[in-house]
This record gives sequence, structure tokens and C-alpha cells, in this order.
Amino acid sequence: MKKKTKNKNDFSFYLTNFFILFLVNQKNVSQNTIKSYRDTFKILLRYYTENNSNVKEITLDVFSKELIINFLDYLENEKHNSIATRNQRLASIHAFCKFVQSEEPAYMNNLQQILNIPFKKKTQKIVDYLTPEAIKILLKQPDISTRNGLRDLVVMSLLYDTGARVQELIDLKVNDIRLEKPCTVMLHGKGNKIRQVPIMDNTKKILKEYIKKYQKDSSQYLFESDTNRKFTRNGIFYIINKYTKKAIKESPAIPKKIFPHMLRHTKAMHLLQSGVNLIYIRDFLGHVDIRNYRNLC
Repeated sequence: MKKKTKNKNDFSFYLTNFFILFLVNQKNVSQNTIKSYRDTFKILLRYYTENNSNVKEITLDVFSKELIINFLDYLENEKHNSIATRNQRLASIHAFCKFVQSEEPAYMNNLQQILNIPFKKKTQKIVDYLTPEAIKILLKQPDISTRNGLRDLVVMSLLYDTGARVQELIDLKVNDIRLEKPCTVMLHGKGNKIRQVPIMDNTKKILKEYIKKYQKDSSQYLFESDTNRKFTRNGIFYIINKYTKKAIKESPAIPKKIFPHMLRHTKAMHLLQSGVNLIYIRDFLGHVDIRNYRNLC
């Protein structure tokens, strides 16, 4: 794409180059990160036009600490965003300010004031996780004599066994799986970071059966819908919810709601309860804040 020509005090010039030249070409960040940044600036620009003037009139002079603080208050008080979402939006704005600082030192003081806006502290949530018995009951629910039942068991088993994020699971391809010893799964995490995690023998067994029975090509996504399309987040949520409803009928130990992320938390807690070092758990999960797990044991 052709580089945008700079005009005097051109906010749009820097915003365009931030996305096209910096995030994509230089930083090579993930599409999810770019989407998050893009959503932040879409909301910010919409807020600006509703409260000030045409978006074309925004300049680096009006991109100020006052504007950003008012925007953050708007997110919390009118949009009813959580503190986590507010902080995520601020992180996107901070990234943009750091980029512009290096490109246009004349605005360093203005941008530094925005960079000094602190993230808001939030109350640490209690980590929800399942007992070993509850996990066993949940994984018993799929009918593995059917194609979808076997697929669904592999989905839930991998979510738990690898501690994968939902997006990491969705992005898995057959060639990310190593079934020879040591059996591992290669996960593509946030910031394009790759990590290999081991899998247990039971997971290896059903995974091997799933790949062999349905003759998946190595370049295919591991999980696809009935229409041969890549799985979506909603598809994963649907599977978990489906078997949660069945498991509840079998045992009161099953929570009414189980979210995919709970399986990740559950793996972390089970490792911790087994005496595994916190540093290993952090690396296993892929750069995650593990203080909450420590507090529960």
C-alpha cells in the first residue's frame, strides 16, 4: 500500500501509518491485536465527532490528555465498559502515542501527558475452575461413535490438557500436532508467540483416532464445521454449553455455566495443586498473570 502523504499536523497520516507501516510491517502483530486497536480508534473517533466536530478536523493538537480522559470516562459511565475493557482501550492509545513520539518529537510533551494517564486498578476476580471429578463427568458426555461427538471430545480435551486459549485452539492445524514421543501440540499465541505443550496419553489416543478416521490433510484446520469451514469462537462456546447441560443432569458438581476459559483455569489449578512450579505454569499457559492461582492454594 502506498504511504500516505503527510500534511501539517495530520492526525490521519500518523493513524494510517500506525496501522499499515508500524503494526503490520514492523511489529507484525496478530490480526486480533490489530482488530482490538482498530475498534478502539473507531469508538474514539465516533465519540469525538459526536461531541466536537467532523472527524476530518481532528489534529495532533486536539489529541490531548483531556480528550482521552473524557473518552475513558465515557466508556465507563455511558458505555458501561468494564475496567478491563477501559484499560485495553487505553493500552491501544498508549501504543499509538509511543509510535507518534518517535515520528514527531514536536508533540512529545502532549503525547507524554497521555502516556502518563494510569491504568485503572481492578478487583481481582476469583478464578473459576472445575474439580477433577467434574472434568471427568464433562468429558464423558460426547458420543464418540459419531463424527461430531469424537470431534467435540477432542475439542474439550485439548482445551483442558493444553490450557489453550479459544483462539489458539481454533487456529490449530493438523501439522501442529506431534503424535510421536514426546507428544506435543504447537500453539500460536498472542503476539505471534509459539509454544509447544505436552499432551497426555488419553488425549493423544483420541486425537490420533480423530485425525486417522477422518483423514485430515496436514494443512487443514484441525477443527472445522459441518460445512468444512474453520471453527468460530461461537462454535466452541456452543459445544461447551451443549455438554454442560448434559453433565448437570448427572452431577451437582457441575456448574450451571462452563466457559471455554474455565478449562484453561482448571488446568492451571490442577497443575498448581499437584505441586508444579508457578513459573512452569506461566510458561505452559503462555505469558499469563498467575497471581490469582497462587492466592487460591
